[in-house]
Amino acid sequence: MKIACIGCGVMGSAFMSAISKKVNPADITVSDKFIESAKSFATKTGCNVGTNCEAVKGSKYIFLAVKPAFVKEVLEDVKNCLEKDSIIISMAAGISLDFWESNIPSQRFIRIMPNMPAQISEGMTALCYKCDISESELSEVISLIEATGKVEVVDEKLMDCVTAVSGSGPAYAFMFIEAMADAAVKLGMPRKQAYTYAAQTLKGAATMALQDERNPAALKDAVCSPGGTTIEAVAALEKYGFRNAVIEAVTAAHDKSVAMGKK
Repeated sequence: MKIACIGCGVMGSAFMSAISKKVNPADITVSDKFIESAKSFATKTGCNVGTNCEAVKGSKYIFLAVKPAFVKEVLEDVKNCLEKDSIIISMAAGISLDFWESNIPSQRFIRIMPNMPAQISEGMTALCYKCDISESELSEVISLIEATGKVEVVDEKLMDCVTAVSGSGPAYAFMFIEAMADAAVKLGMPRKQAYTYAAQTLKGAATMALQDERNPAALKDAVCSPGGTTIEAVAALEKYGFRNAVIEAVTAAHDKSVAMGKK
């Protein structure tokens, strides 16, 4: 099974780093607009490096890890080099399956939306497709992506929502960690220690939210003692619009993803 990845930026590198630990790196070929980036990545992982066309020739699964603005350019570059049975797996935000299939009708496409924690194999990736894919092919694709974390098959109509929640979500979490750490520093805690306390707290809370049968509201209530410090903090968050700010942020990211898909 040959694998190609066009694009060695943050996400492309994260995916191929994880996948190269699951399959023989010699079966992976990477390419990038900036050839030195591809060469550097290949040296670190043992993968092959080539042009876009060299990467896709003979490859069963082709990960397209380029920004939406460069999608058409890459398609034009590789459309005559693709194998008939290959499957292109696109990470481009906002770009629909209809777009892909209208540009190369003879090819099969899968659309995915990963996120940054894929770099440490703690990612959340959504996957959708409309083309004719066998159970064994879908199983292989999911198995490859599972090297980067959790994977779920969703309806394409949810992909803009996925982009806004999990795709952009790590940035929201980092901002919350930063804000908690700033408050800790204000109250006298050293900066490095503040980051550790804030980040570990979010990590622990996220793990509980995934593993505990109670929903997040019930878990929050469990921390809030009557008349205690936590309910006082929760009241302040509500007073200053924390919940609404998050809802508006996620909605803004969703709307941007929809708009990108219409260009």
